Amino acid sequence: MKYLFIHQNFPGQYLHLVRHLVQAGGHEIVFISEDNANLIPGVRRVIYRMPRHATEQTHPGAREFDLGLVRADAVAKAASTLRDLGFEPDIIIGHHGWGELLNIQDVFPGVPVLGYFEFYYHDEPGFDVGFDPEFPMQSAMMPLVRAKNAINLQALTSPGYGQTPTEFQKSAYPDWAREKITVLREGVDLELCRPDATAHRRKFSIKDVHVSPKEKLITYVSRDLEPYRGFHVFMRALPRILREQPDARVIMVGGDGVSYGARLPSGSWRERMLEELAGELDLSRIHFVGKVSYDDFLRLLQRSDTHVYLTYPFVASWSLREAMAAGCAIVGSATAPVEEFIEDGVTGRLVPFTEPDRIAEGVLELLNDTRTAKKMRQEARAEAERTLCMKAYLARYEDLISQLITGHKAAPVLQESVAEADASRSGTVPKRGKPKAALKTKPDAVKAEPVTPAKKPRQPAARKTAPVRAAAKQVASASSKTVRTPKSAAQVAPRVAKGAAVRSAPVKRAAGRRKKADQGAS
Repeated sequence: MKYLFIHQNFPGQYLHLVRHLVQAGGHEIVFISEDNANLIPGVRRVIYRMPRHATEQTHPGAREFDLGLVRADAVAKAASTLRDLGFEPDIIIGHHGWGELLNIQDVFPGVPVLGYFEFYYHDEPGFDVGFDPEFPMQSAMMPLVRAKNAINLQALTSPGYGQTPTEFQKSAYPDWAREKITVLREGVDLELCRPDATAHRRKFSIKDVHVSPKEKLITYVSRDLEPYRGFHVFMRALPRILREQPDARVIMVGGDGVSYGARLPSGSWRERMLEELAGELDLSRIHFVGKVSYDDFLRLLQRSDTHVYLTYPFVASWSLREAMAAGCAIVGSATAPVEEFIEDGVTGRLVPFTEPDRIAEGVLELLNDTRTAKKMRQEARAEAERTLCMKAYLARYEDLISQLITGHKAAPVLQESVAEADASRSGTVPKRGKPKAALKTKPDAVKAEPVTPAKKPRQPAARKTAPVRAAAKQVASASSKTVRTPKSAAQVAPRVAKGAAVRSAPVKRAAGRRKKADQGAS
């Protein structure tokens, strides 16, 4: 099969699928993205460049969409170069978040597109905006929130199919759009992310922090230390925790930037909270270690006595899944994305996000009630084995891809919509009939989750590999190359990938730690 992946930050959410396809063999895998240092042997990268683009004069609500259109043009230009070299994929898989897929079916009409729908923004209660009473949303900002869905809406009304990793994320989308989206729960490398029964028996060290076997270790992990992930309320819980648990240490992983939400006028949230709590904290027992290697991240989870995970009603972090797989005793926020993974009193303890005292109580309970904590650790690991198995996830992924390719061939209405789009640009729009009957040919399995275990997708008979022209041999000759699309798109210069670790926030992944089986994520 021929796969075309598109994501501005290679490899993004497709790390495990791409590695799995490379290992399986027999596939041609091309990945369009912006430039970065990440390389996966066996994947041909095509780099697109964003032109200089001034947005200062653009309305603030339109800037993200404007930039998305520029990005869509750049991706289409890179894809056109591939097409001209004789490459036509069997399926296109990409992320809708940055607009990169908006024009791709103009380049490859008739090729099914599976787009990743991550989040749909709301200006009403129940989701991230306005959730935290400490940071109420100003009415003047509401139009900007709604405008963030411009790319989402374009993607939802275009031909193609969708995926999202949780029921909560799917529920964020309008009712009329959900039929297009399949929930495909992302997996965890259960061999790599696993409990270590000996971790508490020996001294633990990370960077310049040392924890003895007799000390209790509280852990907190986020890409950045910020309100969206509950950093501010967790900090306010620490005075009581440290006062009542004198043998406890706290290690926090995360940067000083802002991944979500608004930035402070100056400084970081870490500095802000240390200033707010000056004199209330024993700083000799609180350690900010910044971003760490993936190996250190896993060792930290295995040594943790209580792991704290808090979030707004937003996208759940990969680290929550990995904490479950590592058998952590988890104190989580009672918010929808966490409740989808953690059952209160069974696989962890859920507490109100906005109440530092309740967070402190949850942490102290699991530190002192070791029997309850042990039971929750075991249940968290068992739940990860039931629902987060990487092998099962990849099998469902391949099965979904196979069904989409088969169903796409049986749904000519999707082809017609592309033809109409082409005719519209030429000013000759054909009269459109009612497509209801044709729409019935869409496979029912695409609408539902879970998907049955995969059979290895067959090479589609309708799209046999054509002989590669001499120019195309530059792209196809090596098992791992990077192709940079020049400004003129007239020449393609391959760069041979030498192989490197793929790094992903909040933790930098250490090279050589990945095993051949299930692949983990942070």
